[in-house]
Amino acid sequence: MSKTTADVVVIGAGIAGASVAAALAQTQDVIVLERESFPGMHSTGRSAALFSEIYGSGPIRALSRASRKFLYSPPQGFADAAIVRPRGAMHIASAAQLAKLEAFCALPDVAPAIRRLTAAQARAECPILQEDYIAGAAVETGSADVDVDVLHQGWLRQLKARGGELLVNAEVVRLSRQPTGWLVETPDAQIEARVVINAAGAWADVVARLAGVKTVGLQPNRRTALIVSAPEGSNSDEWPMVIDVDEQFYFRPDAGALLLSPGDETPSDPCDAQPEELDIAIAVDRVQGATTLEVHRIRRSWAGLRSFVADRSPVVGYAPDAPGFFWLAGQGGYGIQTAPAMGALACALVLGQSTPDDLAQFGVNADDLRPGRFIESLASAQDD
Repeated sequence: MSKTTADVVVIGAGIAGASVAAALAQTQDVIVLERESFPGMHSTGRSAALFSEIYGSGPIRALSRASRKFLYSPPQGFADAAIVRPRGAMHIASAAQLAKLEAFCALPDVAPAIRRLTAAQARAECPILQEDYIAGAAVETGSADVDVDVLHQGWLRQLKARGGELLVNAEVVRLSRQPTGWLVETPDAQIEARVVINAAGAWADVVARLAGVKTVGLQPNRRTALIVSAPEGSNSDEWPMVIDVDEQFYFRPDAGALLLSPGDETPSDPCDAQPEELDIAIAVDRVQGATTLEVHRIRRSWAGLRSFVADRSPVVGYAPDAPGFFWLAGQGGYGIQTAPAMGALACALVLGQSTPDDLAQFGVNADDLRPGRFIESLASAQDD
């Protein structure tokens, strides 16, 4: 068994772990541990990958706004292809959902980013919407598709170029506190590190328990997606992503086909998630109920895990009960679009710095994300 040291060990090489590891490697000796045979096997590689500044909780929207510049204009040499491709994101409502759409469109940071559409205008942008279903819509004009592989690989290349190390097939089997930090053990290595970053995705609470650290109540939820044929002769690649305002379904163009999802959030243990036939059928039924699409065959289907804590905002910061143990978890389904800001924020906090000014100007506030908020809310509930 090999023995080595590092300033920082990052557990998990998905988009979260890769982004913070690449940033820290500018000044720190960083080792990234990935339990699978390649990085991004789970949530990172199974994301629908939409960039939207109006999607998710308030802290998520702030992190997304702060990530735009990086995604649209990455640093020189970071990527060998464009990371984003502009695509509208259309939120639609039936007559029964119009009040929900109005409330959504009235949010202060949503209103400036959208264009309201009549039902007829919505059908002009996505012709398969049923006339007797849609009553109103709003389209976000600044949204985009994200090439996850280009983004993820850019950070992994940066990590390597800056002297960082990535170990695959390196599941953490033991974590123990040491006088100067942590001892991290895999089946093949022992690493002494001053800081451990828990970027293990759906397994983040599992890692915390392994370290004897209080968990944050992370709940992985299964999300299903499938690919079907677009209507013959359609210009589907030019359509926006279409999202039901209650998030009961969404669909989007995908290389001449359509990606469908029922927007499911089925609680799950951390695992290699697989789609279930019922969820596939629900997706088809909901999309066919709102459109003229006829699905005759499922080309491909898959599932991923979106992991949330109770307030559906990420957990970023040092654990209050374990010096040197840093949380970077709970991104839900927004980890791709927020990764540039989340990685930069996490890097600053690991190094004992405050929220960078270029993030704070977009409303990013580290206090909104601190792990200690869960302990505080529990204590408050007990006092009441």
